[in-house]
Amino acid sequence: MLIAVASKDQEEINQHFGHAERFLIYDVADGEAKLVDEKQVERYCSLDQDHPMRGHLLSAIAEALAGCRAVVCTQIGQAPQMEMERLGLDVFVADGAIKPTLLELAKML
Repeated sequence: MLIAVASKDQEEINQHFGHAERFLIYDVADGEAKLVDEKQVERYCSLDQDHPMRGHLLSAIAEALAGCRAVVCTQIGQAPQMEMERLGLDVFVADGAIKPTLLELAKML
C-alpha cells in the first residue's frame, strides 16, 4: 500500500502537514517500506486572513496523493485532518524514523 509522508530529510517524519511542500510516497508491503515517488504540493498553511481554510489546497493535496491509503505527519489541524479523511485519506500523526514507523502503521491498516 502507498503511504505519503511529510519529511524534510527523507529519514524522519518531521514535518507539519500544513508546512509540507512535498510528500514522499512509500510503498509498504512484505515487511518493507520503499520510497517510490515524491509529490510536490502547494503549502497549505499561510498567513492569508481572507482564506484561512484554503479548501482548494486540501483538494489539490488529496489529488496529488491519489492512490495513497494514508498520510503521516508530525502535526495537523483538526479541520484539515477531517477534510483529508473526507477526501479518502487516513491521517496519522507520528514522528521518528520513517521506515519502522510505516511498517508499524501498516499493521493497523
